[in-house]
Amino acid sequence: MIVEIDPNHPEPRKIARAVAALQAGEVIAYPTDTVYALGADLHNRKAIERIYQIKQMKSDQPLAFICHDLSDIANYAIVENAQYRLLRRLLPGPYTFILDATREVPKMLLLKRKQVGIRVPGHPVVTALTAALGRPIISTTAGPHGADPFVDPHEIDDHFSGLALVLDAGAGGLIPTTVVDLTGGAITVVREGAGDPDLFRGSPTF
Repeated sequence: MIVEIDPNHPEPRKIARAVAALQAGEVIAYPTDTVYALGADLHNRKAIERIYQIKQMKSDQPLAFICHDLSDIANYAIVENAQYRLLRRLLPGPYTFILDATREVPKMLLLKRKQVGIRVPGHPVVTALTAALGRPIISTTAGPHGADPFVDPHEIDDHFSGLALVLDAGAGGLIPTTVVDLTGGAITVVREGAGDPDLFRGSPTF
């Protein structure tokens, strides 16, 4: 189901509708500052399983934590002072940062290395969603696994069966986030994407 939403000033009733779907264990599609994403409630196991089923992903594929702000990140990731300074400088923004997980992360979302991918997108719809939900949205790119993301919200609605709704804020982007690993005392670009990957070239270790 397509729900058109203002990308700059999202209507509260439409945000409430999307949050109600998340709270009910449904999966939604929504815009970010890079590409459209599929999202579910972090604390609903069945909803997380539904994301994997809808996208036809293996359970060992990582999902991102879409957080409201920096204070939200600290609940789910261990952030040292140097890491915090970097996050504060670049977030909100088109980056996913890999950090060591805290005990608050549901076990089914932990890979062998017990790390999490954290995002704080700079998009009014995401900001409104995470504020209203009160916790992170667990997410993955809205596109076939291993392929380019869909730009058109109607394509997302047509391709993925089982979505409660698609928040349509206009055409999305094609380039996903730059993924940066901050664990192990170093800064490593895992995937080049949106933003400026060169910011991390030759960065000092922590």
